[in-house]
Formats: sequence, C-alpha cells, structure tokens
Amino acid sequence: MTFKDLGLSQPVLQALDLKGYDVPTPIQAQAIPPVLEGRDLLGIAQTGTGKTAAFMLPSIDRLRDADNRIPFKSCRMLVLAPTRELAVQIAASAKDYGALAGLKVQVIVGGTSVNKDRNKLHRGTDILVATPGRLLDLIDQNAFNLSGVEVLVLDEADQMLDLGFIHALRKIRDLVPKDRQTLFFSATMPKQIKELVSGYCRNPVQVSVTPESSTAERIDQYLFMVQQDEKQSLLELILSGRHKVPGERDRVLIFTRTKHGADRVVKKLSRAGIAANAIHGNKSQGQRQRALDEFRSGRTAILVATDVAARGIDIPGVSHVINYELPNVPEQYVHRIGRTARAGRDGVAIAFCAEDERAYLKDIRRTTDADFERLALPDNFRAVVEGVGPTKPAPRGATRVSQKKVRPKPAGGARREERAQGEEQRAKPKQKHPARKGRPNRSGPRQGQGQGGGNRRRRGGGGRRASSQGS
Repeated sequence: MTFKDLGLSQPVLQALDLKGYDVPTPIQAQAIPPVLEGRDLLGIAQTGTGKTAAFMLPSIDRLRDADNRIPFKSCRMLVLAPTRELAVQIAASAKDYGALAGLKVQVIVGGTSVNKDRNKLHRGTDILVATPGRLLDLIDQNAFNLSGVEVLVLDEADQMLDLGFIHALRKIRDLVPKDRQTLFFSATMPKQIKELVSGYCRNPVQVSVTPESSTAERIDQYLFMVQQDEKQSLLELILSGRHKVPGERDRVLIFTRTKHGADRVVKKLSRAGIAANAIHGNKSQGQRQRALDEFRSGRTAILVATDVAARGIDIPGVSHVINYELPNVPEQYVHRIGRTARAGRDGVAIAFCAEDERAYLKDIRRTTDADFERLALPDNFRAVVEGVGPTKPAPRGATRVSQKKVRPKPAGGARREERAQGEEQRAKPKQKHPARKGRPNRSGPRQGQGQGGGNRRRRGGGGRRASSQGS
C-alpha cells in the first residue's frame, strides 16, 4: 500500500515525495481513510509511530477542499500538544506537508512573547498548533477565539492529563463549535482518557496499532543494577567510551526525574570533560530550542532531560536512551525509550536501577512486559568510583580515629619510678620568678613613671620616651 492508495490529493502526495515518504505506517494506513470521510477518530498508538502524519495529511486535504476563508482572530484547525517541543515539531511537519496546499500555519507556546502571539494571530490562521495554557491566555485577553474551528486534534492526550491540563481541556471543549471533527490520539488508555473521549468525540472510529503500554519491538533494553552514588561514575565511563555498551552510539538522550537532577548531571559531566546540555521546565523556550537544535545537528551529542522531553523529541539520530533515574509512572518509561528507534531504525534503552528503585522497575515490568537483559558493571568498578567520585563523609555516629602518636607505656618498674618522681615534683612548693631587670612589678607603676604615668603616656608626655629624653 502507498499513500496514493489512501486517497490523498496530489499536492499532499508531492509534499510526501519531497520528504521521501513512500509507504504509510500502520497507524497512518488505518487513520487516514476515516479522517478523509470526516469521521471522529480515537487513535491508540505509541509515540514514534507516525501519528502526526496520520491526522495532519487528511486534515490538510479536507481544509483545502472546503476552501473556507480564514476566520478573524481564530483558526480552522486547532492542534493541542502537551509540551512546547512537541508543538513546534508538529507545526514544522504541518508546514512541510502543506507546503503546496497554500495553508497558513502558526504555533503558540508558553515561554515566548504574548504580544508577538497576539500580533501573528490577529488576522487568523488555517492551522494553529498550541499548548493549552498559552491558548487560554490569549482567549482570556480576547485576542483569540475558537469559533472558526472545523477540526480539533488532541495529540498525546494522556500526557496532557499527567501535566494537569484536564480543566483547560474541558474549557476548550466548551468553546469550540459542536459540529467540529475531533481527532483524539493517546499512547495509553486510562479511565480518565475514556471519560475525556466521551465528551469530545461522537461515535469515533477507533484504531490501534500496538497493545496498550507495550514497548517498541526494535528497542533492545538493558539494565544495570547500580547504587545511587555510583550512577554518575557509570554514566561517565559509558559516555567516555571506557565501558562498552551494546549498540553503535550516535546521540544519547538521558532522563532524570527532576530538573535539578538534570542540571547536576550536566555539571558533573562537564567537569569530566564531556559536553552535554539540559532541557527541562525551568529553561526558557529559547534555551530549550537551542539545546534541541544543537542535539539535532550533532554539535552536542548528549542531552539530559526530564519527562518534559519524553514526547517532544523526534530525532532519528537518537541511538541510546539512558534512564539515569527510573520514572515513578511506568507508562512514562514507554514514552522515554520511544525517543530512539525512530524512522525505522533500531535503538538501545539502558536503565540504571538503584536499590530504592526496585519498586519502579517491578511496575515497569508488569505494565509494559519489558524484557531487560542485565549488564555487568565494569571490572574494579567500586575502586573506580572511590577514585573518581567525591570523598564520602564518615557515617553519623562513627568514631573518628585520632592520628596523634601514642607514647608507649613504660614497663612495670620504670612506671613506679616515674610515678614517684611525679609525686615528688608536685610536693615541692612553687617558687615565684624574680622580676626581670628593667621591668616594673605588675602591682606598681612602671619604671620612670609616677602614679599618673599611664595617663601621661596616653597624652604623649610620659613613659620611657620621657625618661630617655631626660637622659
């Protein structure tokens, strides 16, 4: 089957030819025909399976055929994405796919100038890709409205719920027209998603290409059982090439649970002479985009991220994903490792698991049926850790050993003689030291001074200087 067999228009087919796409992925083959017919759609597919083209290609054709005018301060197609990176990525794909269709594409995300967003949306647009928070900001300012929406797309809906966008999604649902077409995509299908679908879609066609929460088949998954204080040393050995891991390395994406953890890993890698960038929610949009651009171009081949990037990075060159810290939500593991093995390539996922993360590992295995191959730590690894890592403080309550030299105790007879000498010395009365020549007695005035000598000295007229002048 080819894209032409799916009924797409010639301009879209030409745009696909320019990108070198010939054969649709399973999710694209199942989703494109019902979307072209105007049906609502519920798509369950893992990240990296081609969902963006599955909803964007047929929607571009429908917008082009309808030939409606761009609504003032509104849009014809609205795509909601959970993260800034994913929104920018979807907008870039929309521009590529619709390059020959003459459709106007805009993207708005948080962390950028609100005034610039207001200006570029003043005259409306055909396709708008947005994060929910920034979209509602513009709506609250009366700078934008949703009255012209013909197609509504929710991409990665389960992550939007994880990020706390449930109230924003309900508000947006009430603002869009009732006769719209809704395309709903999610990698997992928890209970909340089912409730959200019922409020958004009307008798949707459901397509699914993989079992719920299963991991990609082309990803080889490995596991290191390692102590928490050994993780940084192990990571540096792997990234420096001193410890070989499976797979040919290109770009490496490393996941931590916290923002400060990501910054800490980057800082320590820099001390070890390994260049890396961090991307997380505390970074500005400009910083995040620069880090992604450097990672995409290969100028910096290592990127450390929190789960904000678990679904926002679509870079075919990611060869390895390292879970420096295991996620506490098992489904998030699927999205993390989905950053590799993209565009038909193979990938490697490596997990570091400490003793206090065994429960997370158990949940991941139970939820995803992941089959980990355990890898051995490097030879003499503990010695390497102690030699490279920071000096560890003594445990609380431990007794500090004194480094002072201890004088050996004398033998029995010598000890008795030494004790007797000590008692004899203590029995002698203490003698006062005779006054030193030229020094006054502490109880009386200094030599050469009267009773008021001290005062005269402060005034500059007494003391030794006065007596020496007299002589």
